[in-house]
Amino acid sequence: MAPRTATLIGLTAILMWSLLSVLTVATGTIPPFQLMGMTFAIGVMASLVVRPSALMFNQPWLASLIGVGGLFGYHALYFVALRLAPPAEAGLLNYLWPLLIVLFSSLLPGEHLRVHHVIGALLGLIGTVLLLAGNLNLAASSSQVAGFAAALAAAFVWAGYSVLSRRLREVPTDAVVRNCAAAALLAFAVHLFTEDTAWPSGPLAWAAIIALGVGPVGAAFFAWDIGMKRGDIRVLGAASYATPLLSTSFLILAGFAQASANIAVAAALIAGGGLIAAKDMIRKRG
Repeated sequence: MAPRTATLIGLTAILMWSLLSVLTVATGTIPPFQLMGMTFAIGVMASLVVRPSALMFNQPWLASLIGVGGLFGYHALYFVALRLAPPAEAGLLNYLWPLLIVLFSSLLPGEHLRVHHVIGALLGLIGTVLLLAGNLNLAASSSQVAGFAAALAAAFVWAGYSVLSRRLREVPTDAVVRNCAAAALLAFAVHLFTEDTAWPSGPLAWAAIIALGVGPVGAAFFAWDIGMKRGDIRVLGAASYATPLLSTSFLILAGFAQASANIAVAAALIAGGGLIAAKDMIRKRG
């Protein structure tokens, strides 16, 4: 598979993740680890329809550790952050992972971090800050420190998982199915010990859960794995800043948020940053 094709496939994961917020809102008040377990399980079942033998794939223990640790660890930390800290601040810290991916990519063999990659990632970070700035409350209490720490840790976990996937290029993408299955089991285990079960309230909630499992918590992981292993991870890292922008746009269209000048400026910064970071790919295509 050509690197450009793999990069484009990886970009579809960003689009799917941008639907995560609006679909999660539509699920109602289901406890987070229960929702995580349900959506991961749906993602596994949907994947087995396409690749029935994928669950039987055996991978090295290190690849399993990185895969399960990345998928479950990131989501567990992010849910903890949302419980303990205000969502806007937690989201801002969490969205440091695109910048970390761009920077961590320089540690990979044969990869070089160039000035325009850093500029593109920083512009995306500034755009994200502006996008979330309207909801920030900097007077955080000491009880929220753990939530902020969890959000920051989540950013490092996802960036580490993404970049280390590049070192595991020989492991087929089918391995994601087993990792998702393990993450679902771990999520259900945590749910049983820490949460009270609450079922979806109606057809809309069930539809949102199924959509989450098929897309943002299903196909997106496979697309991202292909992009990380065979695409341009610096371009994907910088382009990932489009996720909060697109997510906010979908919330506005669904009536859960309002448009503002911050969003317009953030759009210009994020889009500009993505174009700058992708300069090499655009030049090669030209």
